[in-house]
Amino acid sequence: MKSTQTIAAIVIATTAMLSGCASTSPQPYNNGAYDNAASSSAGYGTIESIQVTRNEGHTNGTGAVVGGIVGALVGNQVGSGSGRTAATVAGAVGGAVVGNKVEANRNQGNGQEMYQINVRLQNGETRTVVQDSVYDLRVGNRVRLVDGRVYRY
Repeated sequence: MKSTQTIAAIVIATTAMLSGCASTSPQPYNNGAYDNAASSSAGYGTIESIQVTRNEGHTNGTGAVVGGIVGALVGNQVGSGSGRTAATVAGAVGGAVVGNKVEANRNQGNGQEMYQINVRLQNGETRTVVQDSVYDLRVGNRVRLVDGRVYRY
């Protein structure tokens, strides 16, 4: 009976962690490149500024799940009765938090430099694009935005 309660606690904790890690973003992460507008749109404009940024650590939930499972297993070894159940749940939650942070640190790209490019479109709108390289792009260049990337023309 106690193992059933423990398993139920682990399942509930894992479900809570996974639902907390779900992405609600309509735009997928695309190798460091994204566009604030629809990804299929194309436009012409002029580069207003280029800033160097660091790649953020992105997670897909794997680290949280693995950390939660390991934390639950370690927590299950502590105490007995309802104290064991509480330790299992606490271990699962703590492990999930630590696992998510470890995954984010691993996916950080070792400080990979990214470039935030601000483009003033011909219709007056400003778009910001982050991509992994700028090649020969300079401030003042006329450019074309295609599928979330900036190209000189």
